[in-house]
Amino acid sequence: MDLSDYKMYELDYKDDWDKYFKKMNKEMQLKIWKKIEQLKELESARHLKLGLPFFVVETNQYRITFRQIGNTRTIWFAGNHKQYEKWYLNLIK
Repeated sequence: MDLSDYKMYELDYKDDWDKYFKKMNKEMQLKIWKKIEQLKELESARHLKLGLPFFVVETNQYRITFRQIGNTRTIWFAGNHKQYEKWYLNLIK
């Protein structure tokens, strides 16, 4: 791979992105944090359903959602599957 093909994304964080994250145990926070850090280099992610402008990555039963504008990925949510469902259902209300 040519270095010119290598893409790094900047990460930003929505103000309340960690609403559920900060309630997790330290071990799970570390796993999720590592996955968030991987978003700097991750080429693609699954698009959120319902036509919303978000992408989702998974780690075990946890979900991380982000929006991408240009070279910046903004983390909006990190939590378990039930919290994720509640989060995205609130988006479509």
